Amino acid sequence: MIPAWHPHYDVWAFVLVVGYGYLHTIRRIGPALGVPKPRVIGKQVALFFSGLVSLWVVSDWPFHDIAEQRLFLFHMIEHMTLALVSAPLMIAGTPAWVLQRIFNHPRIFPALRPLTRPLAAFFIFNGIMVGIHWPAIVDLMVTSGIYHFAVHALLLAAAIVMWIPVLSPVPEIKRLDPPLRMLYLFSHSLLPTVPASFLTFGREPLYRFYAEAPRLWGLDAITDQTLAGLVMKLGGGAILWGVLVVTWFRWYSYEQRWEALERELRKE
Repeated sequence: MIPAWHPHYDVWAFVLVVGYGYLHTIRRIGPALGVPKPRVIGKQVALFFSGLVSLWVVSDWPFHDIAEQRLFLFHMIEHMTLALVSAPLMIAGTPAWVLQRIFNHPRIFPALRPLTRPLAAFFIFNGIMVGIHWPAIVDLMVTSGIYHFAVHALLLAAAIVMWIPVLSPVPEIKRLDPPLRMLYLFSHSLLPTVPASFLTFGREPLYRFYAEAPRLWGLDAITDQTLAGLVMKLGGGAILWGVLVVTWFRWYSYEQRWEALERELRKE
């Protein structure tokens, strides 16, 4: 049985504060700072709120309650959504001038810059992603609401750090060139293979809580754990490879246009 409805006020508060802050920034703060129009485009607003809505869906009832009380599969989908859907959409939807003012802050930039270097971002994100699926951590998360919220906030922050080298629109933190960007994304698709393998091919439940949790839809603990491992490896990998393929096609298209321009210049 799906857990009974109850409000997640922490999630509601987070979504409302972040959504209001975004709208207030582009409607009030931007004009006050003299930012020229267009301060934001409709596509950016749609991307940002798509990311925020995806975060709300997996963090609120019933999805979060199933993840916290019934199925580890939903727990894994929740983590993959926060890290690989919500975070990049929210970054892509944030206007460059907003990020520029954040990065130019004399206290924020010195602390943020070392974390967003590709190698540091790689180890920070993957270290946290692997660490939060350690059995002791998972069992603690599902028995403490405050701890669960804190871990999800940490995962979202690590995901933002991880995506900055791929999506940054500002010169303060330059986006990786396409070949390095593809290598970076490819590397991120490899490391989760290790914990995903333990989940997919495990013969015993790794998580005491989910082994004893009430079952849902006839999924036993091992099947639940196996599906979660497949989501981590195949689902997460599909998203990363999707971005990698889009990057390749855009790079190829750019190179083709540049070569065509060079040929035209030689004719002249």
